[in-house]
Amino acid sequence: MEGEGDLTDRKFYGADQEAEFVEAAPTSTPQTRHPAYRLAFGDTEFLLREELRPVRFQLELLKPEMLLDEARVGSTLVMYGSARIPSPATAQALLDGAKNAAVEDQLVAERLAEKAKYYQEALNLAKIVGEKAIIEDGKRQFVVCSGGGPSIMEAANRGASEAGSESIGLNIVLPHEQAPNTYVTPYLSFQFHYFALRKMHFLMRAKAVAVFPGGFGTFDEFFELLTLIQTGKMKPIPVLLFGKEFWTRVIDFGALAREGVISPADLDLFTWCETADEAWGHIADFYKLER
Repeated sequence: MEGEGDLTDRKFYGADQEAEFVEAAPTSTPQTRHPAYRLAFGDTEFLLREELRPVRFQLELLKPEMLLDEARVGSTLVMYGSARIPSPATAQALLDGAKNAAVEDQLVAERLAEKAKYYQEALNLAKIVGEKAIIEDGKRQFVVCSGGGPSIMEAANRGASEAGSESIGLNIVLPHEQAPNTYVTPYLSFQFHYFALRKMHFLMRAKAVAVFPGGFGTFDEFFELLTLIQTGKMKPIPVLLFGKEFWTRVIDFGALAREGVISPADLDLFTWCETADEAWGHIADFYKLER
């Protein structure tokens, strides 16, 4: 028969073809209609069983890894930060909306509006990196990667988009409604069930991380990153901490060293920044790139 002598010809049908055969099968009996008869890889109910968690872990690690490889993403610039800080364009609306609120709520609105500058700096940094469009070994380097949500995350993806570059969004399924911001490149927009796997993908390709003011999620990501570098599980990379006034008000880093629970040298694991230009300068110096 034709093709029998082809050394590259596949001798077994692929899983996608087998699934098509199942869909096209005309037979309908109590046996074929029962869930037990479904192909295991096409049986969502089976894949969601408690015992299949290790398989789901593997799939959630593998899918983004394969797609990022196919997209020729060599490394990333990861950007962490709050989902609540307004853009400069919406800061006034936030203040106006709080005019008749309780005094404490007005103060919170004022504090958030003051941080709108970090939305702009996140956008600026992503735009700088996007415009550099660094390629090495045929792969794109410093591709902007955010959590895919609003605020600082949106600014990161938006800055890359304004530079004409693609960017990554790593969203997480949450009980309340959430969706990727509109600036994430669609084929680089991923959704995770497991926080642990999402955090792995944040750092697997990271060549630099910019951390902006944020809440529990940002703290979690920032301190895990510091721990990985401090313990030698991860090689040092530029960790750029934006907003010294904010961070030193909510965390006494010096006290940790004075209490002896970290080394004074651990305070050098991150670099203070206030502007995008300053942050890119540190990255460029670390990797000996042109500014």
